[in-house]
Amino acid sequence: QVQLAESGGGSVQAGGSLRLSCTLSGGTIGRYCMGWFRQTPGKERERVATINNIGSTTYADSVKGRFTASRDNNRNTLFLLMNNLKPEDTSVYYCAADLRYYTCDGDFSVSRGQGTQVTVSS
Repeated sequence: QVQLAESGGGSVQAGGSLRLSCTLSGGTIGRYCMGWFRQTPGKERERVATINNIGSTTYADSVKGRFTASRDNNRNTLFLLMNNLKPEDTSVYYCAADLRYYTCDGDFSVSRGQGTQVTVSS
């Protein structure tokens, strides 16, 4: 069974940076499209970034130019580098896997991590 575990969240001031990690166990990360999502109470889940099996990425407009998703298939790990953080980036961030490893247009229901809290103060 594929399991995902995030780490790297924390509290930073606006303009700061954080790097999130997501480690996959019970499978091979190269078989999946990986996504980063965030969920804030009272708001809909937002797809922040996706990265397919060959490293092609997509980003939400709200994070373009500030966030970078990457993956290390040898380490079964996904990353999200977040620069120039803003208070509106405050949320619980989690990673998820999708079987549509190239197109990334599935529902990312293979597995989902527990999430890591990111808090950005002004």
